[in-house]
Amino acid sequence: MTRPARERASHRCAECGTTVSKWVGRCPECQAWGSIAEAAQTRRPGLRVTAGPVSSPALRISDVSAEDARSKPTGVGELDRVLGGGLVPGSVVLLAGEPGVGKSTLLLETASQAASEQSPTLYVTGEESAAQVRLRAGRTGALNKHLWVAAETDLAAVLSHLDTVQPGLLIVDSVQTIGSLDVEGSPGGVTQIRAVAAALISVAKERGIATVLVGHVTKDGSIAGPRLLEHLVDVVLNFEGDRHSSLRMVRAVKNRFGAADEIGCFQMTETGIEGLADPSGLFLSRSDHPVPGTCVTVTVEGRRPLLAEVQALVSECSRENSPKRAVSGLDPGRVTMVLAVTEKRAGTPELAKKDVHTATVGGMRVTDPGADLALVLAVRSACREVPVPGGLVAIGEVGLSGEVRPVQGIGRRLAEAARLGFTAAIVPTGSGPPPDGMQVLEVVDVDTALRAVNALAGRARRTVPRP
Repeated sequence: MTRPARERASHRCAECGTTVSKWVGRCPECQAWGSIAEAAQTRRPGLRVTAGPVSSPALRISDVSAEDARSKPTGVGELDRVLGGGLVPGSVVLLAGEPGVGKSTLLLETASQAASEQSPTLYVTGEESAAQVRLRAGRTGALNKHLWVAAETDLAAVLSHLDTVQPGLLIVDSVQTIGSLDVEGSPGGVTQIRAVAAALISVAKERGIATVLVGHVTKDGSIAGPRLLEHLVDVVLNFEGDRHSSLRMVRAVKNRFGAADEIGCFQMTETGIEGLADPSGLFLSRSDHPVPGTCVTVTVEGRRPLLAEVQALVSECSRENSPKRAVSGLDPGRVTMVLAVTEKRAGTPELAKKDVHTATVGGMRVTDPGADLALVLAVRSACREVPVPGGLVAIGEVGLSGEVRPVQGIGRRLAEAARLGFTAAIVPTGSGPPPDGMQVLEVVDVDTALRAVNALAGRARRTVPRP
């Protein structure tokens, strides 16, 4: 007599798949709240696995053709930069961003540029009607007779459209709105998202269709849905930008076909979205005369050097024994640290009783430690009401003891500053030689924040001329 398989109650995390013996409110592995659900597991003692048919024979790696993994440009230069040259047939890209940031506008432009007679594009919208997409395409100039639009929320209907159109590029906006009647739960739920994404990924790999999935984000900025989704796709992109600024950035978080630290810059206009091959000018003020409390630095985003202007405003404390610290566009924790170093190590003790406001220009978010030295000089300049000389950039990471540390890519940073007409730079000691062919810059090497402050004021200046 065969005994039935015994079921053992267990609980599994919907985010990371971790199994626990009893229900808990927070997953012990990924720290997600409310993701633990009961799941029945069937124990099959003595399970044997036999050999079965294979989908394709095993080949020597030298005999495998690499042509199928060649990227094809989309026609949107800044997006191709982030993707590593373009979209690879059969690849799946997950694009996430806040509502209203411009994801649909960017993808509609990409779909229009990539559509052709030999490779049509299918744009599946689950959040808008086909007429709404048509209006946006007409406003942004993204009309193309080889671009097909389908307003669907059912997975089976999407697969039927794939059979009819036979696209080379599929865009699903968004994956949270697509559901399947064969899977429990409502569209947007963890189970539905996992099943829909797995089905679309399987079809993309089988038919060689480049696929872009649009994903929602949570309040803390992370991608909504199970984290397993990020592991299944080939590329994960974050679309960032402030609604009150025209600047948009696409940042690669994961990329199996290229660099995972690259960014693309765009500008939102009334007629759509445009790529910015040289966005440095957006992050600098338009003042013709130096103003106290501003200093320019050069950050590196991916492989691209960008000039950014750091601003500071120091005022009398509005609350007794409780100075205010306001930050915009910078890391608040790092700003607090740099202000403490400026107070203790850079000869500015009056900061302890002052309100300090710090910000960047153009809505840029700066997380590069190389901007620390520019922040020190901007705060010092604002506190003493002495402007930083025009044409000067400051680059360097500042430690708690006041030392100025070298940062990566110093040659590219100096070359970018020289290209844009800057004539002087304060950099960390030991940064190394500049790249060949760089314009002449007056470079000041400093090893501490205090020396940088003194060099700015014209005291204890040690200039090293470089070709």
